[in-house]
Amino acid sequence: MKRGKETKRGKETKRGNDMKRNNDMQPVLSLFILTGGRRLALGAGLSTLVVLAGMALLGTSGWFITSAALAGLAGSAAMFNVFVPSAAIRLLALGRTFGRYAERTVTHDATFGVLAALRERLFRGWATPDAARALLRRPSRLLFRLTGDIDALESVYLRLIVPAVAACGAALLAGLVLANLDWRLGLAMFGWLLAVGWGVTLLVARLARPVALRRVRALERLRAQAIDLVAGQTDLALAGRVPAQCAQLARLDTNLARHDAALHRLETGAGWLYAVGGHVTVAAVLLAVGALAQQLASHPVQQQMPQIQAQVGQLGAPAAALALLIALAALEPFAALRRGAIEAGRSWLAMRRVAPRLRQQDDAAVPLPPAAGTSTGTGTGTGTGTGTGTGTGTGTGTALLLHAATVFHPGRTGAALHAVDLHIAVGERVAVVGSSGVGKSTLLALAAGELAAQAGQVWARPATWLTQRTELFCDSLRDNLRLADPAATDAQLWAALQAAGLEQDVRGFAQGLDTLLGEGGLGLSGGQSRRLALARLLLRRADFWLLDEPTEALDGATAADVLARLALHAKGRTLLVATHLRREAALADRLLVMKDGRIDADLRRGTQAFDAALDALRQH
Repeated sequence: MKRGKETKRGKETKRGNDMKRNNDMQPVLSLFILTGGRRLALGAGLSTLVVLAGMALLGTSGWFITSAALAGLAGSAAMFNVFVPSAAIRLLALGRTFGRYAERTVTHDATFGVLAALRERLFRGWATPDAARALLRRPSRLLFRLTGDIDALESVYLRLIVPAVAACGAALLAGLVLANLDWRLGLAMFGWLLAVGWGVTLLVARLARPVALRRVRALERLRAQAIDLVAGQTDLALAGRVPAQCAQLARLDTNLARHDAALHRLETGAGWLYAVGGHVTVAAVLLAVGALAQQLASHPVQQQMPQIQAQVGQLGAPAAALALLIALAALEPFAALRRGAIEAGRSWLAMRRVAPRLRQQDDAAVPLPPAAGTSTGTGTGTGTGTGTGTGTGTGTGTALLLHAATVFHPGRTGAALHAVDLHIAVGERVAVVGSSGVGKSTLLALAAGELAAQAGQVWARPATWLTQRTELFCDSLRDNLRLADPAATDAQLWAALQAAGLEQDVRGFAQGLDTLLGEGGLGLSGGQSRRLALARLLLRRADFWLLDEPTEALDGATAADVLARLALHAKGRTLLVATHLRREAALADRLLVMKDGRIDADLRRGTQAFDAALDALRQH
């Protein structure tokens, strides 16, 4: 009884795993169909036609050569029509050549189109609230999803679906050709090809899956360790850990090589099995055709002589050559599946990783609009020096509206924001002040759409976010600026640099806007980096600015100049500034004093409390 229960539980677990696997595959396969369904079907059809043309070319050539030779030996060459089979051979050869080119063009174009759409969907998924912060905690995930996992999904169509369709077509053609000689032989051939071809493929896929999964994880660890070595080589050298890190890399590389060797052995074994299967197929067809011809030749020829002679003629040397060559080529399309079978485990793992983000977008509920007269919207932002937000609003006087908004940070006890109620009108300048850790940056991230509230409601206008950290990339100054406005002209870029006070510095560079920056903006000083972020802020067309300690770590003169330029270009815009410095809070006409994730005081300019709170802030 106990063993029976365990068996039942094992079956239920296996059934659950199978259902989960199907659920993981469904979003990815749906994206393949929706994005490139017709092109994918056309590519698979062309591949099948190419395989069938190759088989027909081989079989027809064998039949033609054998028939022509026998006609010459029998002295009846003048009676043999060479024009029809030779024309068919030329047609099949040309069709196979041009079909192969068309098939490769269509299948690869369709695959690249689907993968491009998949990358776009992933980027959109990572732009949702909290997604970017989760990736920042484990940045290597982003790299692996966009490179290894996407590349692995390429095999689903090119190395699994296309060869599978072509292989089934080849088995069907072989069965029909041999059925024309004897229906039993055709049926046996069709069943044998499916059994051997799919049997070897499924066996290899099952054996290769655990090895492929271990290889993927080993490769990811190797990449992560290599990135750590390059990015942290200074710290590792100071700590004397470079040799240890290199030794760890060598061990990971050895482990990866071991998995590669195991997969290579499986692929070689699969090729050997297909070769043996092909030889057995040819031998069996040869014996079957010979036995059938002998059986017909020894049949009593009394009243059935004309019919028997016709059937013996059909099973002569030309027909035997046709059957043998068709059988010889029939297993070749199945052999093309072995690479896909080797990579099936890797592709399945990629689907498991990618599918949740795709499913989350498909299942996202559309928020209901609030009552008339209120401003609604959702925002998305990135902390790249200047973040961007998007949203829609139904009101004309509200820039930000929070109602009982509560935010929890993963891994931390207590809420970062506790049921915050806040209304900021269009054109207001508001500063959020308080000690570190009270929720100022969290409030800005919530307004930018970078965070999602676990409770309450958040409605915001489109916003541009100047974060504490200026994110610059290993690229030209021009392309770093165009992150804010990809369509900006050089004249607009120079105008933004002039407004930010960086024009003369950039004109002093030998390459101007084409000056290449190092990683993290290497080549610019801290003040220049901040001014570049300010230029991006000015390029972004948004009337709601979120400024998170905009002059932190700048010297007094530079900070004063940056603040003056911010004040000049902020006219008519809504400002929400998170700060603990007096010089930054002086931009605002309203102070929000935060304590322990709550708004403790809401003060207006012109009141004694406002002046007292402003004077209590640090000057530098």
